Amino acid sequence: MFETVFTSPRFVAFLAASLILAITPGPGVVYILTQTLRHGRNGGLASVAGIALGNLGNACAASVGLATIFAVSSAAFTVVKLAGSAYLIFLGIRTLRTKTTFEAAGRVTVVSPARLFRDGTLVALLNPKTALFFAALLPQFMTLDAPPLGQSLFFGGVFVSIALCTDTAYVLTASLVSSAMRGRSAWRRYGKYASAASFFGLGVYAALASPRPAK
Repeated sequence: MFETVFTSPRFVAFLAASLILAITPGPGVVYILTQTLRHGRNGGLASVAGIALGNLGNACAASVGLATIFAVSSAAFTVVKLAGSAYLIFLGIRTLRTKTTFEAAGRVTVVSPARLFRDGTLVALLNPKTALFFAALLPQFMTLDAPPLGQSLFFGGVFVSIALCTDTAYVLTASLVSSAMRGRSAWRRYGKYASAASFFGLGVYAALASPRPAK
């Protein structure tokens, strides 16, 4: 199966489409950039790993039919969508209640990478539009001469791997920018408010999102 997939024009087209979709900024990229600016490169990379795990979970869910349930049942979609929205708003409130992200000396506040990884995983898992995205994208590149479950899992894993690479590139770029920003008093003073506003904005976006496939 996979020998045929790797050499097919269909797979090349899938790689091209996946790369374009992965580098297009969306809510996930905003979340990753926010975490990088707040917690530095290691925090951003931990968030990327969490987002990747959550996206892989959604890809698996789409492969076994969960996305179909969301597409048919508006109630199921709404419940998960609002849960994700509430979690993002919770992160915004938690950000406001914490001490200033950057200390007077310009150092980054130490936050457990495990917690950032967990938060990223939950943010991705609680976004049902990701599962719908996989359900809409993957069938376009599948064939009838191979098991559909195996194909969908394979293509989903490939897309998540590509997104992992592009998100890592975003983090490395943002970490360079954040190093310069930490030396400025304005960022030390207002950085956590900008971060909280990003979480609130993402929460509202998730709550108002229509059940259509999107990255």
